Amino acid sequence: MKVLLLKDAKEDDCGQDPYIRELGLYGLEATLIPVLSFEFLSLPSFSEKLSHPEDYGGLIFTSPRAVEAAELCLEQNNKTEVWERSLKEKWNAKSVYVVGNATASLGIAMESITVYQTVAHPGIQGNLNSYYSQQGVPASITFFSPSGLTYSLKHIQELSGDNIDQIKFAAIGPTTARALAAQGLPVSCTAESPTPQALATGIRKALQPHGCC
Repeated sequence: MKVLLLKDAKEDDCGQDPYIRELGLYGLEATLIPVLSFEFLSLPSFSEKLSHPEDYGGLIFTSPRAVEAAELCLEQNNKTEVWERSLKEKWNAKSVYVVGNATASLGIAMESITVYQTVAHPGIQGNLNSYYSQQGVPASITFFSPSGLTYSLKHIQELSGDNIDQIKFAAIGPTTARALAAQGLPVSCTAESPTPQALATGIRKALQPHGCC
């Protein structure tokens, strides 16, 4: 039975995406199609700020993409040598945090800069067209974020046509499940946790006759 996962492929230590492996254990043939991409923003401004650690009491990264932006600034502006010679030591002497949105509610003066934004993957329409032409309508489609749903739903509806009612829609978590429901789509499965094991278990149950999870 064929299932479609709208996410990037990420290999583990075994050289295989863990979602494909876990679904395969239940006899489900999974295909991954990326629906999201990222654009870096304000890198010159960010690079300038990184060059003056004396102006700041610390550094807060709110996501792995923000860390990538810092690395990109050093590479693009030929600051690797300067970083190793002086900037690295100065920043290491300060507090560096990795936190979430709750930081914004503290009473601590912060200067923020947005260094990336989420956009639709440029190959989403072509990849979906190719999948449907070769594999047909999947038994299940899993969404991994509300934004992924936004960028892909129109294409999926057009390609599925009247057969869309046959698809079991799954969500990686409650936020994505609510986004699916807001679009009027029935949620056949919400993973109990955002892990390959939980998703595979949920999809297997959803695809069983009269199954739900």
